[in-house]
Amino acid sequence: MVAEHLRLGSWDLVKGYTGCIDTDIEPRIAMQITNESAICKNRVRRKNYISHQGFELLNGLSFLASDEEVHRFLDKHTVLDAQSLQESLSIIRANKGHYNGEIIAIGPHRIISTSKRIMPKKKKQPKEPSRKMLQTYFALDTGTGQPIGCGIGTPGVNTTKATIDLLNMVNMINNKKALILADKEHFTKNLIRDIKHKDQFELLVPVLSTARIKKTERSLSYKRQWAGYAIAETLFNFIGSKEQYRLVVQREGEMESQYKYKSFLTLSDKPAVTLLSEIYGERWSIEEFFNFDGAMGFDRASTFNLNIRYGKMSLALLSQAATYQFRQKLPKPYNRWDAPHLANAIFSNIDGDIRVKNDTIIITCYNVPKELNLQNHYENLPKKLEAEGIDSRVPWLYNFKVDFRFK
Repeated sequence: MVAEHLRLGSWDLVKGYTGCIDTDIEPRIAMQITNESAICKNRVRRKNYISHQGFELLNGLSFLASDEEVHRFLDKHTVLDAQSLQESLSIIRANKGHYNGEIIAIGPHRIISTSKRIMPKKKKQPKEPSRKMLQTYFALDTGTGQPIGCGIGTPGVNTTKATIDLLNMVNMINNKKALILADKEHFTKNLIRDIKHKDQFELLVPVLSTARIKKTERSLSYKRQWAGYAIAETLFNFIGSKEQYRLVVQREGEMESQYKYKSFLTLSDKPAVTLLSEIYGERWSIEEFFNFDGAMGFDRASTFNLNIRYGKMSLALLSQAATYQFRQKLPKPYNRWDAPHLANAIFSNIDGDIRVKNDTIIITCYNVPKELNLQNHYENLPKKLEAEGIDSRVPWLYNFKVDFRFK
């Protein structure tokens, strides 16, 4: 991962987040948190793991930062610091081609929490018991499946405010009028009006099934598209508002007794059949991201301290970006390993040793399957990086270079 962090510019990002310089400890603690995410661990502490096996050296430290040290470190850096880190990371990723920018999925994601504070309990799934949850919001490029940024819902930040903040970040990297695929929770008058008036995005959002909507659905004339599927359109306005929006409704079923309706509001001029039958299904790519990379730090929340939660999730996004670059170098089917599989098979369970020769740290890896093709990408790493125009010195390793050998 060292090579991918150099390619990504991670050190400058964590220095910006911490407000520190190359010789300080804090950016190295940030690198420890980042690398913990890559191996899908909530903590890598002395009481849980054997120390002096290389993990602490990877971060430029001679020790593992404790829970208390990590807590104090994250707590002193604000939500704004973490949001700035996400914004800078998204711009870098956009410049590296991690996004195609045509269709963006936004969605809420409830993370089970072990916080001790008194708070309402919610259900993540209808059949699951109610538990304490952290409400988060993510934006993701459906073309590449890569996250752009995330936010947290709080009593002071409702769905509308959190989504507007996310879309402002998306707009920083988007030079096209992207289509936003939203969830039912985003069907709010203020959010839809904000998106329409700014005119930066198109929008497709499911409509809440109220008595008014149900009456409208049954009253429309439908155009049959194929067996069991028909579409109708009309205009819609929120109660107390004169602004009109395009409402598209799909009807499934061949017989009236079997009809099932689903309505969407859209700010797009695309044909209704294209929006509903071809495009909206891509919104589920955000669920695939949670299943694929959720273990990197998007599936747990031990505290509701916003500085800590924003910091950990933002550093997890940094780790996910570097892991994505690494995964692109793997052949099929290995590039489709999910985060825990990748962590267990490659990042944690490959034997090796470390030695220093002149200004280079040489890592020898043993018994690495040749079909992973790692030797072609990481042997003679300093020369490969310099050929890409990247300084091969690793600043958090005190400007030593890193190279790999595979035996």
